[in-house]
Amino acid sequence: MTKYLISFPSEAMVLTEAEFPTVVAESHAVIEAAKAAGVYVFGAGINEQVDPVLVSGDGAVSPEIYPGSRLVGGYTILELPRRADAVEWASRMAAACRCAQELREFMYDPAT
Repeated sequence: MTKYLISFPSEAMVLTEAEFPTVVAESHAVIEAAKAAGVYVFGAGINEQVDPVLVSGDGAVSPEIYPGSRLVGGYTILELPRRADAVEWASRMAAACRCAQELREFMYDPAT
């Protein structure tokens, strides 16, 4: 099976304060459904309060990250048999989060 990344940048989720609890509940319900279906691998939001750093092979840490690199928002990884299934799950997440979701496919890795 193939692993898929379903994600959205934080600025895509435009909600009122009153909508937020409903969106949280509905998005968590989609995650629970993915877990129940046995397709959930991992999911989380990037902690945007902590600045990213670049770590080199010798362990040196720099505040300079790759130009254009920007990871923010929420992410879910699901393992599914078909891309059409990934589109369906992304659609469910988009409805729950009230914003479109990006869908990416991971390359096959025989070690995982």
